[in-house]
Amino acid sequence: METTTVQQDAPALGRRFAIMQFRIGGMPLPMFVAVMLVTVLAIASGRLPNDMIGGFAVLMLAGLLLSEVGRRIPLLRHIGGPAILCLFVPSALIGYKLMDPAALKTITTTMKTANLQYLYIACLVAGSILGMNRKILIQGFLKMFVPLLAGTAAAVAAGMLVGLAFGYDPKHTFFFIVVPILGGGIGEGVLPLSIGYSQILGTPQGELIASLVPAALIGNVVAILSAGLLKRFGEKYRQYSGDGVLVRTGEDQALLREKKDDAPLDLRLMGAGLLLGCTLFILGELMAPLTGIPGPVLMIVAAALLKVARAIPESMEVGAYQMYKFMSTNLTFAILVGLGTLFVSWDKLIAAFSPAYFVICAVIVLAMVAAGFFVGAWLKMYPVESAIVTACHSGLGGTGDVAILSSSNRMGLMPFAQISTRIGGAAMVVFATVLMKLFY
Repeated sequence: METTTVQQDAPALGRRFAIMQFRIGGMPLPMFVAVMLVTVLAIASGRLPNDMIGGFAVLMLAGLLLSEVGRRIPLLRHIGGPAILCLFVPSALIGYKLMDPAALKTITTTMKTANLQYLYIACLVAGSILGMNRKILIQGFLKMFVPLLAGTAAAVAAGMLVGLAFGYDPKHTFFFIVVPILGGGIGEGVLPLSIGYSQILGTPQGELIASLVPAALIGNVVAILSAGLLKRFGEKYRQYSGDGVLVRTGEDQALLREKKDDAPLDLRLMGAGLLLGCTLFILGELMAPLTGIPGPVLMIVAAALLKVARAIPESMEVGAYQMYKFMSTNLTFAILVGLGTLFVSWDKLIAAFSPAYFVICAVIVLAMVAAGFFVGAWLKMYPVESAIVTACHSGLGGTGDVAILSSSNRMGLMPFAQISTRIGGAAMVVFATVLMKLFY
C-alpha cells in the first residue's frame, strides 16, 4: 500500500517540481505570482505607492510577464517578440482605456516625474561604449568602416528613393524611417533620438517615439530574416562563406583574442559606474547650450571620445559596463512598458503600419545588406559574414544583435556586430540630430 501511494504521489511531486523550476525574471513561478498578487491587491485597494516603489513594481512585473510571453510565441519570439509585446500591449491598454488609473499614475510618476528613462539612457550609453575593448573598438571599426559606410549610404539612398516613389517627403523618410532603423535600437537609439528631435522641433517626445518605434521594429525583423537567408546562401555557395570568420586572412580571429573576459562583479565599481553615467549625461546638458546639439546626443560623443583617449580609469569603465549590464538585463522590458504606456500612441502606431511603410523599411535594410555583401567581397572579407555584420546596424541594440547572429549561427561575430550597432548607431544619432538642427 505504501509503495502504491508513493507511486501515485510521484506525478504530483513531478508537477510541483516542474512548477518550481519554471522561472520568470529569475523568480520561481509561485514567487512571481505571489509578488504580482500583492501588487494587484495594492492597486485594487488604492494603496499602491505613487512613487518609484510602486512604479518599479508595476513596470518590472509587466515587463517580465510580457517578455516571457513574447519569448514563447512561435515565430514572434524570433523577431523581437518580447520588445514588441512590451511596447504594444500597454499602448493598446491605454488606447482602449483599459489600464487601471492607479497603475497609470504611478507609471507616470516614475517615468516622467522621476525621469527613469533618462537614468536608463545614461547607464546604457556610458556602459555600452566605455565597456568595449579599446583595441577591438578601434581596429574592428577600421575593418568594418567601409562596408558600414557603404551600407549606410545605400540604405539612405534606397530608402529615400522608394519613399519618394510612394509619395513620402524625403526629409520625413530620412529622419523618421531611415535613422531609427540605423540608430542602434530603442534604448541607445530611439530614446536619445526622440529627446533630440523633441528639443529641436518642439514636438512632444511621445508623438516622436510613436513615429520612430515602428521603423526600428520592422528593420530589426527584416535584418533577422536576411541573416537567416544569408546563412542558407553560404551553405549552398561555400566560396562566399567564412563559417563565422569575417576576414579571409583570419586577421579577425587574432583581433578577437584580444577580448578580455568580463571582470568579476564589483558592487563598489557599479556605484562608480552609475555616477559616471549620470555625470556624462549632465556633461551633455552643460554642453548643449554651447553647441545647440541636445545633451543626450552630446553624451554619446563625449563617451566615445573619452574611451578612445583613455581619459577614464579602466576600473571605472568596468563599473560603467557592469552597471550597463545590470540595467539592460533587469530594466529594459520595464522601460519598454513605460514607453508603451506613456509615449507610444496606439492610434499612431497602428496608422504607421501601412504596406508602403513596410516596403520602405524592408528596402532600407536589404540595400544595406547587399552593400555589405559586395563591398565585403571587394575588401577580401567573406561576403556572407560582412553582410551579416552590416545587417546588425539595423538591429534593436544588443538583443537585436543576438537575434540576428543566432538566426545565422554566427555568434562569434558579436564583437564586430556590437561595433556595427553601437558605434554605427551612435554615429547615426549624432549625424541625424545635427542635420535636423540645420534643416528644420
